[in-house]
Amino acid sequence: MTETTKISKTLSYWLRHAPEAGGLTLDANGWTEVDTVLAALAREGLPADWDALLTVVETNDKQRFELSADGERIRARQGHSVSVEGDWTAATPPDVLWHGTVERFLDAILAEGLKPMARHHVHLSPDQETARRVAARRGKPVILEVAAGRLAAQGQAFFVTGNGVWLTQAVAPGALKRT
Repeated sequence: MTETTKISKTLSYWLRHAPEAGGLTLDANGWTEVDTVLAALAREGLPADWDALLTVVETNDKQRFELSADGERIRARQGHSVSVEGDWTAATPPDVLWHGTVERFLDAILAEGLKPMARHHVHLSPDQETARRVAARRGKPVILEVAAGRLAAQGQAFFVTGNGVWLTQAVAPGALKRT
């Protein structure tokens, strides 16, 4: 595993699930101070300089992290299991969004719909290929078509993150179709 990957995995854990593990404190929107993160990385024996951190933020394939405009704070864009309010942009989704899963979860999803589980929201992809990549981390991908436009027309709220991930509270089984 490369140093960049180690930093990315560590940041994902701290900024999304366990800030206390890194000695971090997140504000209501998930931000924490870059200097505090760099000190925590140093304690873990990982590269702890601005250039290494910037490389992780800029090259992360899923654009999981973002820096504040002044470069003094950092946060995970989405995927939190810790309490954050999030300041995602409310938006009208396209007619169809996509969700990647694997066969072992399919029966439950088709019966109960998509639920956020340990996260705050269900994550949906803007295209099938992204959904396929997400699902492939857990096994052979199964892609579900989500009738997002219909759900939005019925009053369901959708949000879009800075890296193009769509968020919603849940997706009813009737709005899902296996492709």
